[in-house]
Amino acid sequence: MSIMTDLSTQTLDELSLDEAARPKAPLVPEATDAHRHQGRQLAAIHRHYLMEIAQIAAVLTRIEARDTPPEHLKQIVLSLDMAENFRAFGSLCGRECQVLKMHHDIEGADMFPRIEAAGGGKFREVIAKLKAEHEVVHELIIRLGRAAHTLAENPSDANFAQAAATFRKLEEVVCSHFGYEETELAEAIGYYLGSI
Repeated sequence: MSIMTDLSTQTLDELSLDEAARPKAPLVPEATDAHRHQGRQLAAIHRHYLMEIAQIAAVLTRIEARDTPPEHLKQIVLSLDMAENFRAFGSLCGRECQVLKMHHDIEGADMFPRIEAAGGGKFREVIAKLKAEHEVVHELIIRLGRAAHTLAENPSDANFAQAAATFRKLEEVVCSHFGYEETELAEAIGYYLGSI
């Protein structure tokens, strides 16, 4: 049984994935190119989330620049009024946080235990590290949810700056985490699970 670490007292800068401590997954000698191809389905799913995050980042950049949104973002940024822009940014962050948390819950409840069991424990360290990284992501999701709510209630420059900083940290952590997960689990997903 893993014990959840209390990350709530750490500053935004202290929240880290400790990339240097990431264990490498063992090779699956029986895995074929077809298995690795199947295992890359996770990367395809992650690309969808990263596109959503990139779209929010584009909105954030435009708001920070006090610029007009490009034509394709006008349906997201509802008004050129800064308060409305701040509210729209907060709403986007809240929605993406819910979707990302659901993705990680599914991995933690289904995919990780299946890989660990099928691999006879060979992936225990990698799975433990991925779960620990999920805790960091979830802490950032909680913080961004709070910051987005605060921003929606009071769309001030200070509240926007806090939400933006939290979003940027989440974006950085998620990109790194996804890359590690995809690299280390591609063979295992394809060989042990067949697909996700």
